[in-house]
Amino acid sequence: MEELFEAGGIPAVMQELAPLLHLDCPTVTGLNIGANIEKAKVARRDVIRPLADPLAAQGGTAVLHGNLCPRGAVIKQSAASPHLLTHRGRAVVFRNQDDLEARIDLPGLDVGPEDVIVLQNVGPRGGPGMPEWGSIAMPRRLLDAGVRDMVRISDARMSGTASGTVVLHVCPEAAVGGPLGLVRNGDLIELDVPHRTLNVLLSDDELARRRADWQAPVPQFTRGYGRLYVEHVLQADDGCDFDFCRGTA
Repeated sequence: MEELFEAGGIPAVMQELAPLLHLDCPTVTGLNIGANIEKAKVARRDVIRPLADPLAAQGGTAVLHGNLCPRGAVIKQSAASPHLLTHRGRAVVFRNQDDLEARIDLPGLDVGPEDVIVLQNVGPRGGPGMPEWGSIAMPRRLLDAGVRDMVRISDARMSGTASGTVVLHVCPEAAVGGPLGLVRNGDLIELDVPHRTLNVLLSDDELARRRADWQAPVPQFTRGYGRLYVEHVLQADDGCDFDFCRGTA
């Protein structure tokens, strides 16, 4: 962050991206974007690369869609292991964070490096609050065997500095009946970042049968602000705001 500041900071980054920006958009400074960055300069090209010579051909994050995330999911592809960007593996499911913490380090956990860890009910409503639990810990038995990464999927979020092949913000979340909550141990999950897809390899009929049997988790709050939150919070793709705060225009 210090080097970014020395290189000109975010205004310099925006100056480099100027051909792609709507420079006439107003901002809180009272000026538009173009005026805000007019005098910005890139001081270090080893930190802020030219638009014509980027560090990578694609951006650091990718948005996925598929039957496991009909309204989207996010992966930090720049921090993922290249060999896992296209992957198919068996689901190892944890119902919530308590379940994960209770079992992830058990010596007898049935998990292998090709499997896909699925953490349910840690999204906006399920957490509640969409906690920063998306950087799921690697199972102890795999770490002891020298495995340092595997595909991990949840409806939570994580710090932007975290690494690994981690899919986050799965939407709709498990706690509102999203497909993530229908996944069971042993289901095959297919991740294809180049094609921006994430799917559980189940038929529509099977997903419908499971959805008919699905039961919502017991809410943690039944009164006060907690109840107001879980009953009115929107999903990740809508910004996790309250539904009654939506504009009417």
